[in-house]
Amino acid sequence: MEVQEIKLNMDLLYEITNLLNHEARLLDDRKYMDWLELLTNDIVYRMPVRVTRESKDLSGKDDAMTYFEESKKSLTTRVLRFGTTSAWAEDPPLHTRHFVSNIMIEPGLMNNEINVKSYFLTKRSRGTDLQAEEIFGERIDVLRKVNGEWKIASRCIYPDQSILTVMNLTTFL
Repeated sequence: MEVQEIKLNMDLLYEITNLLNHEARLLDDRKYMDWLELLTNDIVYRMPVRVTRESKDLSGKDDAMTYFEESKKSLTTRVLRFGTTSAWAEDPPLHTRHFVSNIMIEPGLMNNEINVKSYFLTKRSRGTDLQAEEIFGERIDVLRKVNGEWKIASRCIYPDQSILTVMNLTTFL
């Protein structure tokens, strides 16, 4: 099978922007099984802890410690758990809105992959809560072309907050 080299252009940026917006809609609509279809079987889905350091290191990124590091199997287990009575953190269900912006694409390591950087803002609330919770930051994705469709092969989520103010991390980012 011949692998075609990906051409980075405005059409591709438009296609990737639509994919990320579609993903956000699936998550907001709680269509988690459909969301899982956007992921490759070998996905690595992780969120390193943000740390505050001396002013010389502005990144604040520490890949050694994570809030979570998941696979397709663990993500599927989480999705299936939402349909059970033991998903107490999602009962009643949260209302979420996922916002994605500042999407930048660049060549990937393989001919059928691209690297995508984006900013995200996820807001969530329950019907009875007065305040909405939010998580925001940067995502670094590797997208891979599989059978003619883009799939998320890797996602690294870097929150901008050093201390997360959300009650739990049940929401997919």
